This record gives sequence, structure tokens and C-alpha cells, in this order.
Amino acid sequence: MKLLVISGSHRKNSQTAKVAKYINNNKNSFAESKHIDLCELDLPFWDAMSDYKADSPVWHDVAAQINEADALILMTPEWAGTASPLIKNLLLMSDLADTAHKPVMLVGTSSGISGAYPVAELRMNALKNTKLIPVPDYLIVRYIDQVLNMEQAVDEHDESLRQRISYCLEMLNSYAQAMLPVRAQFKAQHQQLQSKYAYGM
Repeated sequence: MKLLVISGSHRKNSQTAKVAKYINNNKNSFAESKHIDLCELDLPFWDAMSDYKADSPVWHDVAAQINEADALILMTPEWAGTASPLIKNLLLMSDLADTAHKPVMLVGTSSGISGAYPVAELRMNALKNTKLIPVPDYLIVRYIDQVLNMEQAVDEHDESLRQRISYCLEMLNSYAQAMLPVRAQFKAQHQQLQSKYAYGM
């Protein structure tokens, strides 16, 4: 099973990317894990009226990594109660053939007690046309500057978060394995039909 962790902060060396690197390095039962930090890439902005992606080798590389992954993790800080524009831009650009029927775990991050709104936002409306499947388990990493900074946990909160991450990764791996037959059927038999009904109602 291959995991792709995508962090969507606009800031370089962000706390969100820090958590993404921790997850990428502690992939549990996933055989392979990769991390994409969107702020490090020069991705085009979504434009439904032109073939804006055709001339972007950066996008082609990202799309290939999404296609190869069996499961995704989308991570976003909470800014003004919303998910980051980079994450939403990525989802708007993504092709159904790369994303359909893959499990995704949503992760919200915050320097304080917040972080829930981006998870709710992504779950409610951002995944409609990708056909990504948000798994029931999600993460909200609160007081993010105080956790995952050292090789070993420094307090009970830090240790509790590490254990929760481990559990969530195990569950995500289980969903990825369970979805393999559905994705195989999608590619073999139903891709043309799926294209006909590509958009949620």
C-alpha cells in the first residue's frame, strides 16, 4: 500500500508540514509513503475555461503521485475558519481517473484550540467531484507548536497524539486495501460510465 501525504500551508517550513513529515516518516503498515508540500511547488491555479494543466510539468508530477497512491492524507491549517486555498486548488485540478474511490484522511491543524472547521469544510463540499472517500477517522492537531518536535514525546498530550496518528494510519491502510477491488472494477469496467456521471448532485 502506497500513502501520499499532502500538506497545504502557504508558509514554507510550516507547522503543518512538520506534522506531515512526522506522518511520512512513521507510515506504520504502509509499504511506501511520500510527502508533497504544496507551498514548495509552482502549481497553476485552477481554470475551468482553458487547458491550463497541459503545460505544467509540476502538475503532471503531482498527478502521477496521486494516481500511484492507494490512500491520501490532506492536511490544512485553519485560517479564518477555512481550509487553505492551496488544498482546494489541488482538489479542483485533480482528475477523476487519479482520485476516484481512494480513501482520504483529513487533517486540520491549529496553533490553538481551533482546527475543526477545515475538516468539516473539506468533508462537506471539497471532495464532491473527486470521488475521494473521506474515512471516518480524522485528525485535528491543536497547539501544533508544542507537539511532534522531538524524537520522543515530551508530555501526555504529545504521546496521546502520536498514538492517535498510529491508529488512524492503521485504519486508513485497512480502508485502502478494502477499496482495491472497487478501484480495479472502476478502471476495468466503469470508467466511461463514471465519466458520464463525474459530478456530484
